Amino acid sequence: MEAAAAVRGRPREFDTDHALVAALRVFWSKGYEGASLSDLTEAMGITRPSLYAAFGNKEALFRQALDLYEREKMAYIGAALEAPTARGVVERLLCGSLDVCSSDSEPRGCLRVIHSSACGTEAECIRQEVLRRGESVKSAVVARMQRAIDEGDFDTPVDPKALSDYLTTVLQGIAVQASAGATREALQGVADLTLACWPGR
Repeated sequence: MEAAAAVRGRPREFDTDHALVAALRVFWSKGYEGASLSDLTEAMGITRPSLYAAFGNKEALFRQALDLYEREKMAYIGAALEAPTARGVVERLLCGSLDVCSSDSEPRGCLRVIHSSACGTEAECIRQEVLRRGESVKSAVVARMQRAIDEGDFDTPVDPKALSDYLTTVLQGIAVQASAGATREALQGVADLTLACWPGR
């Protein structure tokens, strides 16, 4: 009994923060279903029992990795929504998306876009979680576009939801093209054209 308690009380021999970063990279590059437990434990430098003890099962690990991704890689969204004009919002969103999706030091593409469109039935719960989180971002963008309309950022009548849907389509397209190997220069061209066509200030 005392021996079992000692084992339970033994400190972990790995850094959980570093392990979670490693898990995020695996999910980001391979997808939820493509990431095997062997892939994860090897990248994290831990055993399966240690993974289960520290993070729960694979689904729980992914959710924690997604939390980390949103905190660190998607923080630009909150900053973008604070821009003083609608055009400023769009410019910051495009710039942040390009930085995350086309970085040479990280897997290319967007973790959330990958899992909102490429999960099979085995990972449907993951897909639904990603879509649910995405809806909260869309709602925030719609609200910001409505505020921009109220503040006179547009010379012609526009619909805040249509603007948000348009932005989502462009940003997801950038992520998909980045994961397919599009260059930063090519993606920057898409961003520049989007800004050139933007209907307001």
